[in-house]
Formats: sequence, structure tokens, C-alpha cells
Amino acid sequence: MESIHPTPPESNETISQPATPIFSGKVQFSGKGAEFFGIWIVNILLSVITLGIYSAWAKVRTYRYFYGHTRIDGHSFDYLATPIQILKGRILAVIVFFIYTFTTSFLPIVGFLFAIGFLFLMPWIINQGLRFNMRMTRHRNVRFTFKGDYGEAFVNFILLPIASVFTLYLLMPYVIKRIDSYIHSNISYGDKPLNVNLKGETYYLTALICFVVSSITMVLFMGVLGLFGFGLMDIENQQNSAVMVILPIIMMIAYVLMIAIVTAVWTAAIRNHIFDNSQFENVATFNSELKPIPFAILLLTNMLAIVFSLGLAYPWTKVRTSKMLADVTTVTIYPEALNLIDTQQEQQSSFAEEAANVFDIDLSLT
Repeated sequence: MESIHPTPPESNETISQPATPIFSGKVQFSGKGAEFFGIWIVNILLSVITLGIYSAWAKVRTYRYFYGHTRIDGHSFDYLATPIQILKGRILAVIVFFIYTFTTSFLPIVGFLFAIGFLFLMPWIINQGLRFNMRMTRHRNVRFTFKGDYGEAFVNFILLPIASVFTLYLLMPYVIKRIDSYIHSNISYGDKPLNVNLKGETYYLTALICFVVSSITMVLFMGVLGLFGFGLMDIENQQNSAVMVILPIIMMIAYVLMIAIVTAVWTAAIRNHIFDNSQFENVATFNSELKPIPFAILLLTNMLAIVFSLGLAYPWTKVRTSKMLADVTTVTIYPEALNLIDTQQEQQSSFAEEAANVFDIDLSLT
């Protein structure tokens, strides 16, 4: 009698085993607050003296400091942009701004058409900015690249955000997920694309948690006010009392506290999700373990330090934020990364690089 469960034929295919990593460890950041303060204060002073022209050099100095102090497997990142490339972009932006201001002052209809045209130009500007920043980033002599598409950028950055307004912003988590997927899935390290698999439910769940957290924060705030005998109506009913001074301060503190907590919850959840679901196949994988509570404390103390130091603590806050983000990020590198590095170094042509740099300008103003 023939068996109803015939024995399957033996397969001659060998099951591929994942390659053994050649490195797995935390990202290291070695920047110092005092060192960066020296760079930052000189950047501020020279930018003011030169009416903003030096800001292009300031951006390059800042980026090179942070890239140079960020290491993976003992190798730091390189920021390759030159101040002239950034200055070209800023001059172009200033010219466009003055043209827009002039036309809206004397010819409002032309200004309106200009604004509509700028809306269609925005996806191209975003793509150019991302392309420039990726191309100017290098690790172990291998450049990153960005290959965005105008049509996708127009849908993700213009059409979908406008559509979300008509859904009372219920579409917004999906829009942000689309934007994150678009940006990261178009990044390549050398010729190796970044594979990204982001899930919409994570964005919606995180948005729901943020809504609940913000609601709880406001309820607790109102409860604390009630314990001290304050109410929001007191502002109108006690025009000449100390409540007029104290209550707005307490409300501002509660608002800042809520913003810090919600920002920390969102950033931690989405950053971890993106890192955990992104990889350069057979080259590198990533893991992020950013915790919302320590990150919220960091954001709050950063804000307090900046306020009470009148802004002078900004370099210190920037360095400690970079250090925390590095400490929670793990990178695992596989043997194919070495082949990629060797291949890229053999293909590099100094003439080609210089020719490409001629047409690179930074269109972002940050």
C-alpha cells in the first residue's frame, strides 16, 4: 500500500549559515564639552563679525569635530564637505529669499505663484540636501550615497502631509513612517543599499503611547495645582494676586516637562525600531537600546542647563547627547565589509571625485 505521507527526497542544498561577525560593539564617542565649547564660541563670534559668511566654515568645523570623534571598530567618520560648497548653497538660498521678499512686497500675485512653485521645488531641495550630506560622509574610505526619487519625495513630503490634515492628523504616523522608510531605504554604503523594514503599527502604537503619556502628565499637573488650591479659572478671577505670576510659570514647567517626556518616548521607540530593522546585508547590522526615561532626564537637564547658562551650556548638552546615543547603539560588522572596503578603494578615482565635488552644493541651512 502506498504511503499517504511519502518521504520527501533528501535535499542536496546546503543550509547557509550566517557569517561570523568580525566585530560587534558599541559606537564610541570621545568628544569633550570643553573642547567643543572652544570651537562653538569661535564659530559664533566669527559668524557675527562676518555677518554670517563664516557660518559655512562653522558648520564644517562642527561636523568634522563630531564625525571625527565618532568611532565604529576604532575607525572614525569623515566629513568631506568644504566651506565653499556650503557657502554656495547659502548664497543661493539668500538670493531666492530676497527675490521672494521683493516680489511679495510689490507683486503679491507673483509672490503667491512663487510660493506654489516653491512647493513643487521642495522635494528636489530635500533630495539634494540628503544626497549632499550622505555623499559628504565617509567611513573607512567608503562613502555613503543617497538615491532619492522626485516623485516619491513629492508624495511623502508634500501630498501625504497635506492629506493628513483632512484626516485630523490620524494619517500622520503613517506619513512619518513613509518618510523614514524613504530616507533610510535610499541610503547606500558604497554600492550596498540599506535594507529597511519599518512597520506602520509601531508608529501608531508609539503615537498612542505619547498621547496617553501627555494626557497623564496634564492630569497630574492639574491634580498638583488642585492640592495647592490653584485652578485655571484663578487667572481670570484673581487679577491682582500672586496667582497671576505663579500659575503661568507652573504651566510652562508642566508644558516643558510634557514635551521632554513625549519627545523621549517617541525618539526612543522610533530610533530603536529603525536601527533594529535596518541592515547592510552581509555587511553590517544595527541595534539601538535607547531608554525613554534616561533620555527624558537628559533632555530636561539639557534644557535647564541652556536656560540657566543663557545658552553657554549648549556645547556641553550637544556632546552629552551624542555620547548617550553612541552608548546605546551597537554595530555588528561581517566579513563582506572588508571586501566592500577593498573594492571601493580600487574603484576610487581622484579625478572623478574632484569632478563630482564641483557640482556638490549644500542646499540646507542647518
